[in-house]
Amino acid sequence: MTEPGRKIIGRFSAIYLMIVGIMVLIVINIVKIQTVERDKWLELSKSKSKDDIIVRPNRGNIYSAGGQLMASSIPTYLVYMDTRVPALHLNDGSLFYENVDTLAESLANYFKDKSKAAYKRDLINAYKKKDGSFQFYKNRISYEQLKDIRRFPLFKLGRNKSGLIYKVRFTRVKPYTTLASRTIGDIYADETMGGKNGLELGFEDYLKGTPGVSSRQKVANRWQEVTQVEPIDGMDIVSTIDVDMQDIAEKALLEKLREIEAQTGYAIVMEVKTGEIKAIVNMDRNRDGSYTENRNGAVADKVEPGSTFKTVSLMAVLDDGKAKLSDVIATGNGLYKFGRATMRDHNAHRGGYGDITLEQSLNASSNVGISRTVVNAYGNNPGKFIDKLYSMGLNEPFELYLPGSAKPFIRHPNDKNYYWSVSTLPWMSIGYEVQIAPIYTLAFYNAIANNGRFIEPLFVKSINQNGILVKEFSARVIKEQICKPSTLEDVRKALLGVVENPKYGTGKVVHSPYVRIAGKTGTAQISKGAAGYTSGGKSHQVSFCGFFPYEDPKYTCIVVIREPRIGAPSGGLMAGVVVKNIAERISAIDTKSTIIDFKTDSALLAHKAPILKSGNSVALESVMKNLNQPILSTNNEWVTIAKNDNTIQLNGVKVQEKTAPNLIGMGAKDAIFLSEKVGLSVNFSGVGKVVSQNIPAGTKISKGQTITIELK
Repeated sequence: MTEPGRKIIGRFSAIYLMIVGIMVLIVINIVKIQTVERDKWLELSKSKSKDDIIVRPNRGNIYSAGGQLMASSIPTYLVYMDTRVPALHLNDGSLFYENVDTLAESLANYFKDKSKAAYKRDLINAYKKKDGSFQFYKNRISYEQLKDIRRFPLFKLGRNKSGLIYKVRFTRVKPYTTLASRTIGDIYADETMGGKNGLELGFEDYLKGTPGVSSRQKVANRWQEVTQVEPIDGMDIVSTIDVDMQDIAEKALLEKLREIEAQTGYAIVMEVKTGEIKAIVNMDRNRDGSYTENRNGAVADKVEPGSTFKTVSLMAVLDDGKAKLSDVIATGNGLYKFGRATMRDHNAHRGGYGDITLEQSLNASSNVGISRTVVNAYGNNPGKFIDKLYSMGLNEPFELYLPGSAKPFIRHPNDKNYYWSVSTLPWMSIGYEVQIAPIYTLAFYNAIANNGRFIEPLFVKSINQNGILVKEFSARVIKEQICKPSTLEDVRKALLGVVENPKYGTGKVVHSPYVRIAGKTGTAQISKGAAGYTSGGKSHQVSFCGFFPYEDPKYTCIVVIREPRIGAPSGGLMAGVVVKNIAERISAIDTKSTIIDFKTDSALLAHKAPILKSGNSVALESVMKNLNQPILSTNNEWVTIAKNDNTIQLNGVKVQEKTAPNLIGMGAKDAIFLSEKVGLSVNFSGVGKVVSQNIPAGTKISKGQTITIELK
């Protein structure tokens, strides 16, 4: 072998031995790490990773019957600054100090919560302390705001250079704000605690979803999160609430509550055939005179129903064959004694009703007439009267999925836990000494409208997951038939007389030229428990419960108003008027006929163009297009109407925050929507078009200010 060959072999041998040596060292170190240093490296690994981190699912949404969003969770953000990032401390912090002035100015101008100097001072103090989570703005912000902040000086350089960090939080919002607010419910400020009341709590198990699990590992000084188990988002709830009907009921009730300065008001609208609750309003008066939904009293308040309960008594005596509508009852001067207690009619101070029929007793809401009839029928065995009420299903608790719902209390004379006196039966027959929430009274009247079929009120139509139906709800049948068909016919006739009997009807004011309404008024004193009915002065509850249209009932409605301060308490003039307004407005929007359903009217043909109301331009153009009528288009969302020869001209309405819009010529729905959009509260009266507004268009306003509009 030549000398060069020996040298090459020697070099390769040296390299080979070197590689073998390195491999031996690697093996030795592997063994060492796995045995001697095992615990040390395991501890280090734990410090660089985090396991079993809970991944929160998205809470399900709550929708109206028409698919409008009633409650949803939206992401919000808390923003921080990690002043420890290395880039901010290079070259004696030149990057930070060169940008802190303009950053402070941008934050001050954007949030307007403190001055530029204050922001600069706080940023510098956090920088000097090397604060790893300096919260420079304390409130939650939206994603749009976060995007804006990311464009600020320094922050636009990205997280690694600026230290800008954020945490995602979810906020529950109600796009329709107050509409059915208490029934939809709330969640706790700590969102992990879930629903607090209403449907949010009643359907918590469906809405909350199933949490996932993730782990976090620190790689190259940055945390990376890896999802181990994906979260399952909560299911969506489709309620029975109709947004338009809810808005109608709320506006009608609030208008009357403000007028009479009542303490509390409830209104519920129920669809006759399905049992679906289309609207429910619960208003309580605050110290400043405003009204808000503080509790769901329409389903939770166990109250004495008063005269609306007389319909129950009438049905009992008729169905048991104890009396007929034509029976004449001697009510005398409106005063009658049962034991030591004196029953009084509301017109006793005018001499009473004298001799009237049983039907007229209900029409006139005669306490003496109804109570004498019930005592004559069941006085020797009051337990049979209570058994009859039970057989109708009146004592059956509802399963409403609304936490706090009250159960009815109708005591039996055989129950030794409660005292039964000679006056109990007569007073019970007119709605005292029984306690039921307004929704139970509503459901009973709905059974009368529903040909005797007593069904449970329904608040939720279905549960969906990612748009797929998971569960569908239908109203539970409490009683297939609450009474004989002949009894039902008599009761409905008597309830119509409450509204249409010109001499005796206590609900004559409820009569409407647009929709036929039948029902019963109620005016009752409110018991103060052990203090009785008169301690500290009398207070009253007024109510009206009925159904419409009478010929083929579609909806049942109850309105209950407690403690009115202005005016003489009247179930008809107070609660009945609200029911009338609700019925008329619902009937107007519920008309499903189209233009082709009507025969041509020569009077209509005399008009070259239809009479339109000012309002939303898209809706107006759509109507005119369907009618094949000419109209000039506009880019404005809201318009007033002007007629130019045979063409309808649309003139734009300026809509600006804190400025009163021009509402003249609009219908109630558009006028109220537009007013609330700019921050106004609305009082309105009348039907038709807006003819006047007390705040002129273009006037600067403050949020929450009340505008009064008149329609004709």
